[in-house]
Amino acid sequence: MLAIIIAMVFIVATLYQRRRSRKLTQVILTDAQKKLLAKNIDYYNKLSDTDKLYFEDKIEQFLDDVRVEGVGLTITDTDRLMVASSAVIPIFRFKDWSYRNVTNVLLYPDTFDEDYQFEGADGRNIMGMVGTGYMNGQMILSRKALVKGFSASHGRENTGIHEFVHLIDKADGETDGIPEGFLPYEYVKPWVRMMHQEVHKIETGHSDINPYATTNEAEFFAVVSEYFFEKPQEFEAKHPELYEMLGRIFKSM
Repeated sequence: MLAIIIAMVFIVATLYQRRRSRKLTQVILTDAQKKLLAKNIDYYNKLSDTDKLYFEDKIEQFLDDVRVEGVGLTITDTDRLMVASSAVIPIFRFKDWSYRNVTNVLLYPDTFDEDYQFEGADGRNIMGMVGTGYMNGQMILSRKALVKGFSASHGRENTGIHEFVHLIDKADGETDGIPEGFLPYEYVKPWVRMMHQEVHKIETGHSDINPYATTNEAEFFAVVSEYFFEKPQEFEAKHPELYEMLGRIFKSM
């Protein structure tokens, strides 16, 4: 009981100190926006009251740092909160960590093609993308896919989380499925071996993980991370070793 009280005091003190140092223009969630979080974000609802405060604070930090813009649509508070939640969920257990490799998230109405076009009949099958080249620092997400990821029928997939996991992966300079800044060195080789073993199972029809994970190591990491956060109990039951490794990466263990 004493440990819980100490933890609560520490978190509240941390939030207070951060808010004291804020600029006047920074985001503060309203009661209406907090209700939208409760309505739309299942991960948030499962947190303790103290962790909810911490989650809200991280949402505010993200929206302070990253601009969410609509392309062909008008952005709503729900859109912003879903984008921010997609970013916060994977880093929730990381103290004082923030995304330094994204400044803008562009929300499209639906899927788009490799030329970032969302109109026309052909090639519009991309739900999310981390920008490169002249688009570096930007992310594009399909609003339809984003909303589906947080719906009651979302299954194991969440496009928003998927794309932000790519940014976590990219934080060490390479998007290669090995988040070196979050995985102790002694676990790197076992993680790579685990990825390749599971890819073989997927290819031979002996795994329930989305076959898109076989594209490359980066996509494998993003796909299994979706599963880890969206259906943690099912993932742990069916893939205990992967679950334990992702727990280390995301500091959930």
